[in-house]
Amino acid sequence: MFSDNKKPRAMTEIGGQPNRIEKNTKIKGDIVSEADFRIDGKLNGNLKTSGKVVIGKDGYIHGKVECLNADIEGNFNGELLVSELLTLKSSAIIEGTVSVAKLAVEPGATFNASCNMKGK
Repeated sequence: MFSDNKKPRAMTEIGGQPNRIEKNTKIKGDIVSEADFRIDGKLNGNLKTSGKVVIGKDGYIHGKVECLNADIEGNFNGELLVSELLTLKSSAIIEGTVSVAKLAVEPGATFNASCNMKGK
């Protein structure tokens, strides 16, 4: 008769639900969030999150990104600050400056950036 399913759920994820910018959406400006972020559209500005950033295959960011982890399939141009792991998929195109703790690059990715790797 009474179940635990009716109780409000505690947010166990950092910052709550992930955010998404869909394909064919263009945003100009700065974004600050504590949750994960997925970009399938275009962002011309800065993105700062304490979560993970994913740039989808059709996604594009021109600006500064600060995050915990990042997976990139699309295009990035600017300054990328990843405090833990940056993963570049084979379709990724990166230009600018990158600061990262760990870097994983699939064959085929384009990485035209100056890179600074910091240890723990």
